[in-house]
Amino acid sequence: MSARHFLIFTFLFFGFTSFAQKATLSGYIKDATSGEGIIGASIYIKELKTGNVTNTYGFFSLSVQPGDFTLVFSSSGYVKQERKVTFSSKNQTLNIELAPASNELAEVRVLANALDENVKGIEMSVNKIDIKTIRKIPALLGEVDLVRAIQLLPGVSTVGEGASGFNVRGGGVDQNLVLLDDAPVYNSSHLFGFFSVFNPDAVKDVKLFKGGIPSQYGGRVSSILDVKMKEGNAKKLEVNGGIGVIFSRISIEAPLIKDKASFIVAARRSYIDVLAKPFLTGNNADAAFNFYDLTAKVNYNINSKNTVFLSGYFGRDVFGTGFGFNWGNSTISARWNHVFSNKLFLNATAFYSNYDYLLDSDLKNKRPSDAFRWTSNIENLSFKPDFTYYLTPDNTLTFGAQVLTYQFSPGKAVASSNGDRREFGQSNKSGVELSAYVGDEWKLSPRLSIQYGIRYSNYDYRSDDGVYYERIAVPASIENPTSFTLKPIQIAPTASVANYGNWEPRFAMNLKVGENSSFKASYNRLAQYVHLMSNTAASTPLDVWTSSTNNIKPQIADQVAIGLFKNLGESGNDYETSVEVYYKEMQNQIDYADRANLFLNPLFEKDLLFGKGRAYGAEFYVKKNVGKLTGWVSYTLARSERLIEGLNNDEWYVNRYDRTHTLNVVGQYALSAKWSFGANFAYITGVPYSIPSQKYIFEGIAYPQTLPGTRGNIRVPDYHRLDFSATKKNKKALFGKGSSEWVFSVYNVYNRRNPFSIYTQPNETNTMKTEAVQLSIIGSFVPAVTYNFTF
Repeated sequence: MSARHFLIFTFLFFGFTSFAQKATLSGYIKDATSGEGIIGASIYIKELKTGNVTNTYGFFSLSVQPGDFTLVFSSSGYVKQERKVTFSSKNQTLNIELAPASNELAEVRVLANALDENVKGIEMSVNKIDIKTIRKIPALLGEVDLVRAIQLLPGVSTVGEGASGFNVRGGGVDQNLVLLDDAPVYNSSHLFGFFSVFNPDAVKDVKLFKGGIPSQYGGRVSSILDVKMKEGNAKKLEVNGGIGVIFSRISIEAPLIKDKASFIVAARRSYIDVLAKPFLTGNNADAAFNFYDLTAKVNYNINSKNTVFLSGYFGRDVFGTGFGFNWGNSTISARWNHVFSNKLFLNATAFYSNYDYLLDSDLKNKRPSDAFRWTSNIENLSFKPDFTYYLTPDNTLTFGAQVLTYQFSPGKAVASSNGDRREFGQSNKSGVELSAYVGDEWKLSPRLSIQYGIRYSNYDYRSDDGVYYERIAVPASIENPTSFTLKPIQIAPTASVANYGNWEPRFAMNLKVGENSSFKASYNRLAQYVHLMSNTAASTPLDVWTSSTNNIKPQIADQVAIGLFKNLGESGNDYETSVEVYYKEMQNQIDYADRANLFLNPLFEKDLLFGKGRAYGAEFYVKKNVGKLTGWVSYTLARSERLIEGLNNDEWYVNRYDRTHTLNVVGQYALSAKWSFGANFAYITGVPYSIPSQKYIFEGIAYPQTLPGTRGNIRVPDYHRLDFSATKKNKKALFGKGSSEWVFSVYNVYNRRNPFSIYTQPNETNTMKTEAVQLSIIGSFVPAVTYNFTF
């Protein structure tokens, strides 16, 4: 399809705007206590039995024939409002503030009013977790964690404790696009995967797309995790915080100009190293082991048509005993919301994102002539305008574009020894990704809704130093088992090396098959132009992000999913249930030859092997929404496989993200206004590993050897764990104001030594023998207590 065809296609979308003149009502729905826009609030017209929902910023628009109507405004956890509205021939503006329901009312009754969106809405393979629910889930060391919470959802897993990020439907960590106020976060974990970078006190909304991904999203082939920050209380000063075993946190939000401008600043800092310092001696006396982050946002409502936002995240982990090792993310997002008319809404976003790490020896302090320093980073700049056009209450058009630049510094090292200085590593790369999209969500009838669209993305890769490498096949040998070498090619530094373009169609539908049930189906194609180079069991902060090149083709994924969604109970929505089945095919998947060297290797592309992948499975979900006991049960039956040329005798094998069975049980029980309890149980099939089936002897030492055709030939033992928490609410908080609570938790209640990996090594006492070693990251139960406050 040519660019001309794309323009014609876009014009046809806009053709839907030829409607008879209607009256339009638009405005914002906000929280009455903080002034923040409410995402996904419902606007329902009683007489017409139709309506709409607010967007990410709380904006809504309705267009109907002139007349008198009754509008119902509602959202989960808020007291609904009814308004008599006269739609005239002139456009009108109406802003609504919803009051939060009392705790008891919100948990027992009001939530049921809006919980049929999982049945009525067109979205499938999507999970949205309220931050209040996340706070009730028992967590490691008592600290609320967003990423650990989503790992309890169907289709989501991790390769083990201490592993960074999460895996979705058999995909890798790098196949998830993690967005914080639209800016990508490349490493979503603190402390080697034990905590996420998201401060819960600053998070407003969390949404995970596993499939049926709308056309405005792109760039990754497995999932989109879209995290929106709070905007700050525009009504009054509010302080939240917590004091825990491992770190403390505080957030401050307040109006700058009441009801027009506000800010929020949230900070966290761990203090393991501070507590341990009196007990450290010798070489460990100056050990550093901590993380910190700062999240901030400010907004200004200029007038009824213009609002601007500026937000940022800055976080870093520091680890070192005799050397310096630190890594971290930085993001800045600037956003402009503009209402062109009652029907046309613009959100324009510009962002900067950077992930970097540094490994630095301390030899220069002891021996000035000796030193080692290793740096790496990936950097983004982007501008992205997104438009929403409200054709009718039943038809919403979205369209937009994005320019996204990449600057890759995969790894540079400087080593000095006895005065000799040597620089080595991988060359810098750069790329530009251009994309445009158009999509339409259309309620064709009371029973059938569809969402369709298309996205086009183009990626241009350039080598910054004027050299690129051509991959050439050579005879295999012990020194070169990958059977490839690289030939350097000279090119002008600003010239394009490779250019890729991809059409990414999207489609979803919802067919109501009963009062509280629906059948849904979706298809999406996604393209990914960046890759995380890691041949370890779990990604680490030292892994390398690199560009698609002339040798590394973009990853492409096609996914189809179908599902049945049904709500049950006295109110019709007391229980949510769903069953989804999915199948995903992936092109240009990357794996690594045995003994592949990825770190600081300028010729690492010769160690890469390419092929295809597939993932398929079934996800079952039951959630209880009302009563003193709430929670959910999720079960996933899945398979994830790769077929890589040159590996496993060119036969399909299960990849390292394959988890056959995943069961999660999450429960919260409100005993009284003072005490509540939470528990969760997780069971996951062990990840596949390749264990050597032979060994060879060299100079009296046995070395394990993996034979061809034995990839993923065993699994580590299954993972299972039970966590428990108890929360005691106090009458007063710090300084006799506000509210506070004590959270008591136990992680890994029954002391399970869950295996992280299995590896082989020569026996210490008899080097002619080899032995298998099982590694556990957390081998005992972990109790904790946390004090949370707000005033």
